[in-house]
Amino acid sequence: MKNIDYYMTIPYKMEIIPDKEEGGYIAGYPDLPGCLTCSETLEGAVAGLLDAKKAWLEAAIEDGVVIPEPS
Repeated sequence: MKNIDYYMTIPYKMEIIPDKEEGGYIAGYPDLPGCLTCSETLEGAVAGLLDAKKAWLEAAIEDGVVIPEPS
């Protein structure tokens, strides 16, 4: 069985886009539906996204959700 450590090392593609309405950035992992964050800075978006990835994966493992491999 694959665990959180395994999934945290997989290089999922990050997508970071400028938020033209609110300012800052919106970041997510396209392969992990709903795994999103936003930040005023690019650096904050990357850091927040890594935290969001861990929380998303922990919840998915706990709930028995199938976690997709990167596309």
